[in-house]
Amino acid sequence: MLLIHCPYCGETLPEAEFAYAGEAHVARPEAPASQTDEEWESYLFIRTNVRGPHYERWRHVHGCGRFFNAVRDTVSDRFHTTYKAGDPRPDLSALLEEQK
Repeated sequence: MLLIHCPYCGETLPEAEFAYAGEAHVARPEAPASQTDEEWESYLFIRTNVRGPHYERWRHVHGCGRFFNAVRDTVSDRFHTTYKAGDPRPDLSALLEEQK
């Protein structure tokens, strides 16, 4: 069972309390109507598929209902950190050194 920390509530709860919401920090195009079909397809469907630390969006569905970001290792399923939506990406080098 995965335990996830909500940065808004301050609670650490089982994964069943949360919903995965895709890759974090994906910028929406400024003028979607002016995008070509290929550009729009890329925005909607093309995502990174990293092995290791991955930036993700999650929602605390059965709690505060808010979206937040997380850094989760796709190999071990370990959550390195969670942070509020809108905050910049945390520095992974410092974060990974801290957790050794």
